[in-house]
Amino acid sequence: MGYEAPQARTAVGDAFAQAGMLLSFTVQTFTALGRVLLRRRLAWREVLEQAWFLASVTTFPSLLVTIPLGVVVALNVGSMAGQLGAEGYGGAVVAFVIVAQASPLICALMISGVGGSAMCADLGARTIREEVDALEVMGIPAVERFVVPRVLASLMVTTLLACLVMAIGISASYAFQTVVLGDSAGSFLGSLTEFSRIEDFLIAEVKAAAFGVLAALVACFKGLTAKGGPSGVGDAVNEGVVLAFILVFVANTVLTELYAAVVPARGAY
Repeated sequence: MGYEAPQARTAVGDAFAQAGMLLSFTVQTFTALGRVLLRRRLAWREVLEQAWFLASVTTFPSLLVTIPLGVVVALNVGSMAGQLGAEGYGGAVVAFVIVAQASPLICALMISGVGGSAMCADLGARTIREEVDALEVMGIPAVERFVVPRVLASLMVTTLLACLVMAIGISASYAFQTVVLGDSAGSFLGSLTEFSRIEDFLIAEVKAAAFGVLAALVACFKGLTAKGGPSGVGDAVNEGVVLAFILVFVANTVLTELYAAVVPARGAY
């Protein structure tokens, strides 16, 4: 028992230290982004290559998750609405669940778990091979060369992927609810348009962009601070994915509460 308290204090101190380093790394990254944009030194080829890589590894898994989600939402909504006598509110539930919540979260989890782990492993391997130190010695900032293009690529991919996920999710829910459950297509579309707003789609895009940036920052930070050889890179990847998930869920809660406070609800139940 005597050793648990010091260990706990050490773990808490390490968590705060990591948070401070990540915050400093974020400030450094956005400073570097402004610098490369002002000096027109952005590596567009690297941005496009990273964007293509992220899109290629996240699009298909995102769709595989979205289609069953749309079916599950339609099935549960149809069952519950039948019990409550509110069969016409399927579109409203889809607007809230898929548009406002599920679509940005699916994109973020795919970027963090699939794309982010690959980015972290790549930068971690470069770090332990001392490639990053060699670039710094030659006067090429690692943040400008590696981090900024990956953050921009993640921003681009998540915002575009969120649009695709919303379209597929709504379509899957609509098809299942109208074809399989036999609900009215007019009532579904009517409640969807009544309770959804342009702001709902915009906040979904804002969330997706914020989540993509968070995932890329965490992945790059963990990759550039990896230590201990190949096993250290593996540990950095695991820690990066877990940390990105936590930050994404925290950011989602904050953005959702801010949106609810700023934009009033629409429609009358």
